[in-house]
Amino acid sequence: MLRPEKPEQKASASAAEKEILSGASIHWDSAGKESDATGVEVIQAIVKRLPNAPGVYRMIDASGDVLYVGKARSLRKRVANYAQGRGHSNRIERMIRETASMEFVVTRTETEALLLEANLIKRLRPRFNVLLRDDKSFPYILMTDDHPAPGIFKHRGARSRPGDYFGPFASAGAVDRTINSLQRAFLIRTCTDSVFESRTRPCLLYQIKRCSAPCTGEISAGDYAQLVKEAKNFLAGRSSKVKAEIAAAMQEASDALDFERAALYRDRLAALSHVQSYQGINPQGIEEADVFAIHQEGGQSCIQVFFFRTGQNWGNRAYFPKADPALGPSEVLGSFLAQFYDDKPCPRLVLLSHEVEDQLLLAEALSARAGRKVEVTAPQRGGKKDLTDHAQQNAREALARRLAETSSQARLLASFAETFGLDNIPRRIEVYDNSHIMGTNPVGAMIVAGPEGFVKNQYRKFNIRSTEITPGDDFGMMREVMQRRFSRLIKEEGLPGNGNEAADESDLFPPWPEVILIDGGQGQLSAVRDVLDDLGISDRVKAIGVAKGADRDAGRERFFMEGRPPFSLPVRDPVLYFVQRLRDEAHRFAIGSHRTRRKKEMVRNPLDEIPGIGPTRKRALLHHFGTAKAVSRAGVEDLTEVEGISESMARQIYNHFHEGG
Repeated sequence: MLRPEKPEQKASASAAEKEILSGASIHWDSAGKESDATGVEVIQAIVKRLPNAPGVYRMIDASGDVLYVGKARSLRKRVANYAQGRGHSNRIERMIRETASMEFVVTRTETEALLLEANLIKRLRPRFNVLLRDDKSFPYILMTDDHPAPGIFKHRGARSRPGDYFGPFASAGAVDRTINSLQRAFLIRTCTDSVFESRTRPCLLYQIKRCSAPCTGEISAGDYAQLVKEAKNFLAGRSSKVKAEIAAAMQEASDALDFERAALYRDRLAALSHVQSYQGINPQGIEEADVFAIHQEGGQSCIQVFFFRTGQNWGNRAYFPKADPALGPSEVLGSFLAQFYDDKPCPRLVLLSHEVEDQLLLAEALSARAGRKVEVTAPQRGGKKDLTDHAQQNAREALARRLAETSSQARLLASFAETFGLDNIPRRIEVYDNSHIMGTNPVGAMIVAGPEGFVKNQYRKFNIRSTEITPGDDFGMMREVMQRRFSRLIKEEGLPGNGNEAADESDLFPPWPEVILIDGGQGQLSAVRDVLDDLGISDRVKAIGVAKGADRDAGRERFFMEGRPPFSLPVRDPVLYFVQRLRDEAHRFAIGSHRTRRKKEMVRNPLDEIPGIGPTRKRALLHHFGTAKAVSRAGVEDLTEVEGISESMARQIYNHFHEGG
């Protein structure tokens, strides 16, 4: 059974971590400070003072960066193994050589050490650890608790609102499908609280039997609470019990010849069956489990994760953790698991494609975090083995696709560097575009691409703020975007290097672009160059203008660079297709950002512009008058009849809508 995660449960988990972190801490800044020693010599000086107790250690280089985070049952024995200086893999030898100091945290148990290790790895991202690349949070289903008529919503992000959280789901699509079926099965509202409060008659969802309309009292508070209870029971894994109760109610209504009510129960049962039948695979006897399978090829690893809750397949997601190619599948999978559950609820059963080191310890740690028993196992036969085999097949196919895409992307970037005369193959390309309609709601957009394709968590939009820019002035908008983007980058990251450094061994995506593409011709490029010159970075970032060619046809683009006359590329050149794809993505993102801003402007309520009118007074005015237009026509005496509106406030509202009032 899946237990919903409450916000207070998350808070207690954080408190437990703080308790671990507040344990006895032993720290040496640098054992070799006097001689600036590194490597085995430093470690040998430290190991003599270490306790024979469990804990977590950090190996740190001369510049203060954490190289590696590890946990140990005995800190002295584990660090003494490093101090021997022999019998290690190339990766470990390199790590030992670069170690200039170490830090330690002593914990009460090895389980606490495992939990703290996972937390520190995710936070510090040491380059010699296996790193979980997780740039996207999981969506959940939220059943609210802070309203008399609870609603059901898709939720992503911090779980701060009171209520029950069910998940995780692998994708937003899986959440949408489930909520859609749950609406038909339990008739729970999905409208926002503000919409709920403003309803005077049932909405369309009530007419099509997707909501019971508690907003207008079409259902009693007690009956609605029963529907909410049934929905929670279903999501918590008690689906058989819920279906049996609905079937019994249907039969009772039928026996009483109340066929209309019986038909309603029948439709609800059909909706529940739809939820449970929407499966990629149908696990027999698996109510609640996560399935992990790993496949390695070409020096990379892919871990496929499937989520099963209430006997349903809630989707799957592929991960590509950063790991040394010398590490085997069991080592990568074991490190991945501890980090994966650092900020997610854990099911009762975790199925693995490979046995991992410290498997029993991992189960104990997850059980301690969840507050109930968690089983971690690598099945060898039967239906559970079929699940891990299926997940491993998906991991194999996902990695094959990634290797093919990465190879193609690497070739394109190499050709791009050659075509535009770059000294090195770029690791980060930024593309800029503007969007507006006759100068209104102007938005600048930046998209980012790298060796693995588009990096969407790096995209940025810029609402044009300057009042000095003439509406429709593309040059002025581009200058503002460049000034804001690179001024902030210099402030946060400092100036970039000379561009000739070797690729960062940490494999972290670089913050500075080597190349920026501007959607526009010589004018836009000149505006960009002026900003880069003012900031002193024109020699560190290559700017390229991409203008549409004759008749604005794709394939006839003209390219503008400093020091080269404008030029075009052959129509079938792969680099041209690559640039077109980058420009089209920037254009898509810019238009989407502009539409979002324009939509907000269109639906802005005139009451929002009146000082002193907050959500409560706004809601009271709309309840009393119905619309903002009716409020604008009301007299002072009419306005004072609204609860919370004093005579002075009524006069202020009246004056807002009547010039010279």
